[in-house]
Amino acid sequence: MTKNRCDWSAKDPLYIQYHDEEWGVPVRDDQKLFEFLTLETFQAGLSWITVLRKRENFREAFDNFDYKKVAQYDDAKFESLMEDAGIIRNKLKIKSAISNAQAFMKIQKEFGTFTDYIWKFTGGKVVQNNRKSMSELPATTELSDAVSKDLKQRGFKFVGSTVIYAHMQATGMVNDHVVDCFRHKELSNA
Repeated sequence: MTKNRCDWSAKDPLYIQYHDEEWGVPVRDDQKLFEFLTLETFQAGLSWITVLRKRENFREAFDNFDYKKVAQYDDAKFESLMEDAGIIRNKLKIKSAISNAQAFMKIQKEFGTFTDYIWKFTGGKVVQNNRKSMSELPATTELSDAVSKDLKQRGFKFVGSTVIYAHMQATGMVNDHVVDCFRHKELSNA
């Protein structure tokens, strides 16, 4: 029996796996949150499948998204990243990954964890949406606007409201699986 899935995931086996196993699952681990945030910033202006296909290369290039290491990257490491054909070689996005790692650690210092900081925007709970079709999914919300604004004030780059809403969807801060998708019900009690 075939499972009903969100329309966007049915086109590629990598999308199906990501949809079924990761998208919308609440993430409360700082390193995983940094990974998603970094990948979302690299995705800006591109398709998510492009990033998914390069994800393992990103993990290798960015020391498995160890934000403490990324925050220390020097000019030599930056240049090696610019030459790495396995990732998206965008000068500004690579620089932002480094400065975002530094800002990420400042948030940890202030709030204890990045998890505590980011989840405070939803009161620690998943926002349960009940959208009937993908056309109902917004690109941004008042909540993503607020998170984006706060992150920018804290020095983050490439964290516009659209990027942040995608991050919130990916990390399960919002459940945006459509109601007839098998994952919607599974994640309703997350």
